[in-house]
Amino acid sequence: MHPIILFDGDCLFCHASVHWIAARDRKAVFRFAAQQSAVGQALLANGEASAKDSVALIENGCCYVKSAAVLRIGRRLSWPWNWLAAVGFLVPRLLRDHMYDAIANRRHRLAAKRDRCQLPPPELRSRFLDKLPR
Repeated sequence: MHPIILFDGDCLFCHASVHWIAARDRKAVFRFAAQQSAVGQALLANGEASAKDSVALIENGCCYVKSAAVLRIGRRLSWPWNWLAAVGFLVPRLLRDHMYDAIANRRHRLAAKRDRCQLPPPELRSRFLDKLPR
C-alpha cells in the first residue's frame, strides 16, 4: 500500500508542494488526494481531527500531521532531502510544529497568485486518488 499525502486542495502553496514532492519521489511511492475530495474526506474521517488544518500523511494505517508528516515524507525522497529529514527528527516536536504553524499561517501569501490551478502532467495525474485504495 502506498503512503497517501492529503493536502489542502484550495491552497496554491500546497499544490506547489505536491509537485515539488513528486519531482523528488523517484520511486513514485506517494499518492495524493486533496482533503476536500471524497477520498480525502473519507480518509480524514478515519484519522485525526487535527489533520484538517495540516498536511496529513496516511502511512501503514497511521495518520501523521504537521512536522511529523513533513519529515516522514522527506525520509522517502531522494538525497539530500532524506538526510535533512533524518536530522529534522532531532529537533523537539514542539519546536518543529511551531515552525510548521508559522509557515502554514503564511502559506497563502507565500504562493504566487494565479487565476487558474495548474493541472498535473499525465505521469503525475495517475498518482492522484479518485477512489479509496483497497
